[in-house]
Amino acid sequence: MDAGRENDRSPGDTIAAHLREEILSGRRVGGERLVEETIAKGFGVSRVPVREALAQLEAEGFVTTVRYRGATVSTTLHKDNRELLEVRHGLEVLAAQLAARNRGGSVADELARVVERARDCGGGSPADRSGARSFHDLIAIASGNDQLREMLAGVNRRVEWGLGDDPDATVHDHAALASAILGGAPVQAGFLMDEHLRRDEADT
Repeated sequence: MDAGRENDRSPGDTIAAHLREEILSGRRVGGERLVEETIAKGFGVSRVPVREALAQLEAEGFVTTVRYRGATVSTTLHKDNRELLEVRHGLEVLAAQLAARNRGGSVADELARVVERARDCGGGSPADRSGARSFHDLIAIASGNDQLREMLAGVNRRVEWGLGDDPDATVHDHAALASAILGGAPVQAGFLMDEHLRRDEADT
């Protein structure tokens, strides 16, 4: 993460990122208590941003609030993440198939630009991240199913921290997917999304 984005973080986001990294690295183990006062002292802040951080981590599945004990590190984090990835996988494939049936729907022009950018850079530069909407969100919009889009957004918020990121492969995958969607090929789009996600999940 660049310094500019780091400086834009709220105290709660900074604390959440730090605790998340400690949990993922194993420095904080399942069942360990996360004492607000201790964490607040360590960061030199009040308990308010600590509570915000713990609420964020609980929403992501890292933390569990136990009655009379407060917040503790989740004991089922990895199991929960595997299950969420399975759910995400199925929803993303369905979204790609529906998007292809709609030939990109209301975001067809944006998907066409994904293909054009890949051609311009020869498929060898990092995926474009300058747009307001991510590629996967574009596909969810293109599906025309608002319920599916909402479900995907909720799942992705909980698993995005654990997904792999191979920029070169992402450019190629996104362009191929966009082409299949714009070409109205739901079977091909579903297959390409499945392959793309398998590579993504293999890096977790």
